[in-house]
Amino acid sequence: MPFIPHTQDDVRRMLEVIGVGQIEDLFDEIPDDLRCGELEHVPEGLSEMEVAALMQARAREDGQPLCFIGAGAYDHHIPAAVWQIATRGEYYSAYTPYQAEASQGTLQLLYEYQSMMTALMAMDVSNASLYDGASGLAEAVLMAVRANRKSKSRRILVPRTLNPAYRKTVRTIVGNQNIELVEVAFDPVTGRTDREALQAHAGKDFAAIVIPQPNFFGVLEDADALTDFAHANGMLAIAVVNPLVMAVLQPPGEWGTDGGGADIACGEGQPLGAPLASGGPYFGFMCARQSLVRQMPGRIIGKTVDLEGKTGYALTLQAREQHIRRSKATSNICTNQGLLVTAATIHMALLGGEGLARVAASCHRNTAALLQQLTGIDGVERLFDGPVFHEGVLRLAAPVAEILRSLAAHNVLGGYDLGDDYPELGNALLVCATELRTEGEMSEYAGKLARIMAARTQAKCPVEPKFS
Repeated sequence: MPFIPHTQDDVRRMLEVIGVGQIEDLFDEIPDDLRCGELEHVPEGLSEMEVAALMQARAREDGQPLCFIGAGAYDHHIPAAVWQIATRGEYYSAYTPYQAEASQGTLQLLYEYQSMMTALMAMDVSNASLYDGASGLAEAVLMAVRANRKSKSRRILVPRTLNPAYRKTVRTIVGNQNIELVEVAFDPVTGRTDREALQAHAGKDFAAIVIPQPNFFGVLEDADALTDFAHANGMLAIAVVNPLVMAVLQPPGEWGTDGGGADIACGEGQPLGAPLASGGPYFGFMCARQSLVRQMPGRIIGKTVDLEGKTGYALTLQAREQHIRRSKATSNICTNQGLLVTAATIHMALLGGEGLARVAASCHRNTAALLQQLTGIDGVERLFDGPVFHEGVLRLAAPVAEILRSLAAHNVLGGYDLGDDYPELGNALLVCATELRTEGEMSEYAGKLARIMAARTQAKCPVEPKFS
């Protein structure tokens, strides 16, 4: 809270109304032996000006490094109006709209959000958000197992090109529900899901296949072929997409050579107006075919008219244990991240389809420029030859962790080390450039990386001394 308006006189009068002598009396039920006593090492309170100066000094100690890390969370420009509006009292404090008559504003916003997401994904229905992208995929897997009546298995095909954090999260959530995740290898040349490895599962009973677009390497998967494979083998197709990319690429609702589309689409909404913020909070989105609407977790807002013909909004479907019998609930853990969804709705409304497409095009252009500059450095090469968006993988002639430490010392966050998640790739680095990165910043990164690589080469190969 930036400002506490109560004076000592205000406090005294409030205590008089409730018949309490002092604030401490409000906590008299706490036993004395549980009280910590005086906080001797806590300094006296500072003024607002002094606190602001202290926090600004602390922030400066962290520096403002150039960020070239992606890997699922992206450093995008967020118009000032987004959070200026989202943090207004009527939005900032809005809670779950259980009472429609008192929540028309919140319900309308969620309805607009759902409408925007279905348009962006070319899908029939959208829920009112989930906790984050990773748990959203776990919900999509559970939904697919429930919905695919043709499959008697509880197995899901998951490409290794899917974000490792998503794979771990999904395994944690669905593993104890006897759902098996079967991983599919990727082609070491293109960075795409290996078609031969996938074909080995043709004709077998799987409930669904997960299709990332773009995948964790930034490589664009052949979404049409993967969707066709799913439907030809009786599987549902679960799309895991970056929502910003869908402004310029074919949306999941149109995937497949027949245009029939994926069955479920989900992902992380962070690129739509949420700051990096040390990992959250973010929100997950989910869209689906109309035929699967009753299998969706979370809430769906509907638009109607009252007896006087006035527009009204209501919670149309709310398949949580809070609303129906626990055994009938589609999810017991899904969370509507209302504030982040509010920001995303404002963000999409401000930019519109054309604005989102311009941001995506700028990201693609900057990524291509960054990869071109970095691969011009001795000891740096592209690892995959497939088309990419947002980020790409480089192979370095040095341990990536050491290079990243050196770059961080020079105020550059140089990318994501793939060594732990994909040891078979060797010294592989995932780099990203959003629309925020300028030509000067990319040149600065390339120059610092070139000097670090050159210094390592010289240290390993010292020049032989010459004697006269």
